Amino acid sequence: MNFRSNILVSLTLIFLIISLSYAKDQSLNIDKLSPEEIMMLDVETLMNIQVTSVSKKSEKLINTAAAIFVITADDIRRMGATSIPETLRVVPGLVVARIDASSWAVSSRGFNGRFANKLLVLVDGRTVYSPVFAGVNWDAQDTMISDIARIEVIRGPGAAMWGANAVNGVINIITKRASETVGSTLTVGSGNKDLSITEWRYGKKIDPDKYFRIYTKYTNRDDFIDANKNASSDAWQTIRGGFRMDWEFLSKDSVTFQGDVYDGQGGGTVTLFTENSLTSLIPDTFDSERDFGGGNLLGRWERTFDDESSFSLQLYYDRQERKTEVLESDVDTFDIDFQHQFDFGTRHEIIWGLGYRLINDRFDNTFHSSFDPDTDLLNLYSAFIQDKITFLDSRLGLILGAKIEHNDFTGFEFQPNLRLVYKHDDRHSLWSAISRAVRVPARSNNVQLVQRIVAAPGPLVFAVVGDSDFESEELTAYEIGYRTKISKTVSVDIATFYNDYNNLRTLELNFAARPPAPVPATPSVPAHVISPIFGDNKMDGETYGAECSTNIILNSWWRVQFNYTFLRMQLHLDNSSKDFLMNSEKAEGDSPQQQFSIRSSMDLIESIQFETILGYVDSLPNQNINNYLRLELRLAWSPSDSIEISFVGSNLLDNQHPEFTPELINTLRTETERSFYGQIKWQF
Repeated sequence: MNFRSNILVSLTLIFLIISLSYAKDQSLNIDKLSPEEIMMLDVETLMNIQVTSVSKKSEKLINTAAAIFVITADDIRRMGATSIPETLRVVPGLVVARIDASSWAVSSRGFNGRFANKLLVLVDGRTVYSPVFAGVNWDAQDTMISDIARIEVIRGPGAAMWGANAVNGVINIITKRASETVGSTLTVGSGNKDLSITEWRYGKKIDPDKYFRIYTKYTNRDDFIDANKNASSDAWQTIRGGFRMDWEFLSKDSVTFQGDVYDGQGGGTVTLFTENSLTSLIPDTFDSERDFGGGNLLGRWERTFDDESSFSLQLYYDRQERKTEVLESDVDTFDIDFQHQFDFGTRHEIIWGLGYRLINDRFDNTFHSSFDPDTDLLNLYSAFIQDKITFLDSRLGLILGAKIEHNDFTGFEFQPNLRLVYKHDDRHSLWSAISRAVRVPARSNNVQLVQRIVAAPGPLVFAVVGDSDFESEELTAYEIGYRTKISKTVSVDIATFYNDYNNLRTLELNFAARPPAPVPATPSVPAHVISPIFGDNKMDGETYGAECSTNIILNSWWRVQFNYTFLRMQLHLDNSSKDFLMNSEKAEGDSPQQQFSIRSSMDLIESIQFETILGYVDSLPNQNINNYLRLELRLAWSPSDSIEISFVGSNLLDNQHPEFTPELINTLRTETERSFYGQIKWQF
């Protein structure tokens, strides 16, 4: 209660000490502006950027009743990022930690990990989380970086609009329309860690209403090293290609058809208990090879009836394939989504929709990892509705919404939210929200995963075993936020939150309730006894914190952005819990309590840009990882309108440091090194 009171007092003080001044209201589509035009914008205009992720319709950022942060195409270019996770490091409230050359741990407001399952990620409206564990395989998520129009990041629940697993946040990656990528672009880069990054794209105008583009991208990244400077055998290579076609006709209809295919390899040095360990009682250590690939097709039809009514129909197919020494999986997803928005009277803005998703999976089981059943067909049905009611000449908005879903694990799930936004004038807005969201079980609920083997007196195998009684994890979130344009050169965006979690996952080892079960010998596996560790819902918790983003325009050629995050997590096992090694409760030490970043963007002269990002990440007590500073620099020179030459340096303050520990037992921890690369981009 003291924390909530402090929030209210702080916000009241902010209202009192910030002076009011008039600012012209102006809506802005920043995707269509050149880098030079963006640098000339004042913060007043930037606060009116159009976003779509909060309400599934276009609205000004300052009018949104959610903690949202926008990374523009110009931001991505200036940062010199070579992968999508790297672009997310500057977002307040997000934790982005690199595990090895190809793997990241990305989460919002806590619960970080490689298999983090409370963050929903979309690319052009297509969900890219893995149905296997309800998280994201970041090694497979990529595109031509310069084709990204913007990335909208919501911290906090988005379940009322986006559904289950949008618990702690939503990342919506939006690529450019084909009409914005006419011509050819060739990008070639190389460095000491990014050995080769080559991108090519060609776009063409077919007729006044039709555009298309095709692209291909190849990346080759070198091994990371361990604490002793030994190579870790985790080199990462990917090749992908894709297309997009856009039609706009009759001034009312637009159709998009797009797709991608990809293939890649990663790896690392791992230590796992295998069937050989039944005899030796020692885990096997080996260089693991990970192959992944897949593809997707998406079609979307949008019709605008008038300024007050429109609908969209979207269908997509997605295939994900992954193969390692311990598990092979294929997952096919079919999804159809319909939504309709219209105004009812002068006060109500209503949006509603229906959705259906079919998931078909197949697993080739091994001793270490096995699914039962090894093939399954899952269905997800959903419906949502939201009504925004305006008062006080549209300065006050009350948003009521809910999503109902039915899944094959827990049946019906109801996820409502209530949001309130008050826009005092064009410079100040205050918002608050109360939301409920759930993280439903995934196919990993049916897995048997070997954790440890001991002699007792024969081989005793401790294995995580799926439990059909596992319930959804639940969140009730309370949020308050404030946005202000202090002047034409300074803006501040503050978000505070208190999250109350119930039914969080634990791993229960209870010999009385779940006695060990003998397993007879087979030609390839000796006789042994399995002591099951069952997933259960015997932990609750609270997280609370604050996030702040400040933009300052020092002059027409220099911008500075400061982002700060504070997070506290408190997890509590139930009295009846017999959690395996008490590990579940230790997850509160997997996310940093404090983070900040300072980003400086300079146009030194007309053809030279200089970008600096200094970031601080607090320690991770549960992983024995110390706090660290990251310094990123980028210098770019454009000798002509068609050529850009850039040089990027990363992690410049130390030779190497770890950012996250792999979650597989005894897997070798690798460290991020100082790196450099150069790049030439030619548009013709």
